[in-house]
Amino acid sequence: MNGTGTQDTHSVIVVGAGPTGLLLAGDLATAGVPVTVLDKRPREISNLSRAFVLHARTLEELDARDLADRLESVGRPLENLQLFGRLDLDLGGLHSRFRHVLVIPQYEVEKALLERAERAGVTFRYGTEVTRLTQDADGVTVTVASSEKNTGKESGAPATERLRAAYVVGADGLHSTVRKSVGLPFPGHAVIRSVVLADVRLAEEPEALLTVNATGKAFAFLAPFGDGYHRVIGWNRDRVVSDHAPLDLDEVKEITRLALGRDFGMHDPRWMSRFHSDERQAPAYRVGRVLLAGDAAHVHSPAGGQGMNTGLQDAANLGWKLAQVVHGRADDALLDSYQAERHPVGRAVLRSSGGIVRLAMAHRPWSRGLRAAVAGVVDSVAPVRRRATGQVTGVGYRYPAPRGAHRFTGMRVPDVALADGGRLYASLRGGRFVLITPGAPETAAHPYDEGRKDRLAVEHWASDRRTAVLVRPDGYVAWASDSADPAGVEAALERHVG
Repeated sequence: MNGTGTQDTHSVIVVGAGPTGLLLAGDLATAGVPVTVLDKRPREISNLSRAFVLHARTLEELDARDLADRLESVGRPLENLQLFGRLDLDLGGLHSRFRHVLVIPQYEVEKALLERAERAGVTFRYGTEVTRLTQDADGVTVTVASSEKNTGKESGAPATERLRAAYVVGADGLHSTVRKSVGLPFPGHAVIRSVVLADVRLAEEPEALLTVNATGKAFAFLAPFGDGYHRVIGWNRDRVVSDHAPLDLDEVKEITRLALGRDFGMHDPRWMSRFHSDERQAPAYRVGRVLLAGDAAHVHSPAGGQGMNTGLQDAANLGWKLAQVVHGRADDALLDSYQAERHPVGRAVLRSSGGIVRLAMAHRPWSRGLRAAVAGVVDSVAPVRRRATGQVTGVGYRYPAPRGAHRFTGMRVPDVALADGGRLYASLRGGRFVLITPGAPETAAHPYDEGRKDRLAVEHWASDRRTAVLVRPDGYVAWASDSADPAGVEAALERHVG
C-alpha cells in the first residue's frame, strides 16, 4: 500500500539504534514508558565499529543496568591508558569498582544493550528512515519512509507513514536528520583528515593490549577484536587525501611502521576505509519536545576513546528524566536540566580529546616540546593527574547544583557499601532512585517508599555516616542533608521522586 498512514501515538520515539539509542530506549521501557526505536539500517549489528573502550563511569552506568559483569567477562581490562609517548594515565587509583578501561569492541556493547531493550519491550522499526518531523504543544509528528517487509507493500517503493509521539530523541549520529529537522546548526570543523581504518590479522602479537604511539609525522593505534583480527587506526601527515581515495594494505602497513616501528606482519584485511574526524557540538540539546543525544549532539576526535562513552552517559542522564515527565511525576522543565548538565560535559570532551589529538600530531620542535612538558606535568603533579584521569574516564564530572544546595548535590556517587551487605549500583537497578539514610534497616522510622516501591529503594549506610542522600537513577546526588529529619526527607522525595 503506497500513500500515507498514521500510527498510534508512542510516548517516546528514539531515532537511531546505536549504543546511545539502545541504552536510552532500554531505560525508558524499563521505567514503563512505551518507546519505539527507528533505524534506517537493517536489523544487524556490524563489526565495523570505531569504538573500542569502555571507561569507568560508563561501566558504572552499565553496572546499574546489570550489564557490566557480562561485558567484563568478554572484554579485557587495562589499568594503564597510554595516550601518546610518555603520557600514561594510571587508573589503579580510581575511586570506582572499575579501576581500568575495558577494551571491548562496540558491537559487543550494542549486542548487550539490544538484548536488554528487547527484553524490556522496546518496539524496533528497522529499514525506517525519518524524512521530516514537526512538533506542536501536544507532541511530535514524525514522517518516515519504511522499506520493512512487514509494511505489507508489494512494490519496492518505500511506504510513507506518520508516527506520533510525546517526545522524540535524535540519537542518529553525525548527519542527524532529527537535528536538521529542528533547525539546529552543528558548528565546528574537521580536526584531522584522511585517518585510515583497517581490520587485519597480525603475524606478530603486540606486547600491549592497546598499542598506540605518535611521532609527529604519523600516529597509529592497534586494538584486538578478540576474534583473531585487530583494528588499526592510523594517520600519515604526508598522505592527506580525500575520504574516497583508494586505500590498500601497503599504505596501512607504512603508517603503522612510521608510528610504531613495525607493522606486526599485517595480512588478510577484511575491511579498510578512510574517514575524517570532526569537532562539532549543537548549541542546544533540546528544542521543545525534541532532544539530541550522542553523536547527533556532539562529535569529536577518537583520542582518549570518549565518543561512545559520552553518548552512553548522555542516555543515562536523559532516560530517567523523560520517564519522570512522561509519567507526570515531574514538570516538563526537568528536561531543561539535561541541557544544563550534559552540554558542558560535551564541550569539555571536545576540548580534552581535541587537545590530545593535537599534541599527538605535534611535529615542530616547539610543539613537541610542549607535548613533553604536558606529559611531564600530568605525570608528576597529582592534582593535574587526577583531573586528567577524571575527565577521560568520566568519573571526575559533577553537575551544577542550585544555590544553597548541600555540597554533595550534583556529585557522582561511587559504589558505596550498604548496611544489608549490598552495594549502591546493584540497588539502582530497575531505574530506581536510592535513598541512603543513617542507621540500620530495623531502625527506620518512616516508610519513605510507601507508594514509591516501583521507583525508590530505601537503604542505609554500612558506615556511621550521618548524611541522608537521595541518589538519582544515573548515580548522581539529587538531594542531601546532614539531618535525616523525616519531614525534610519526605519533602525531598516528593520533589524529586514524586
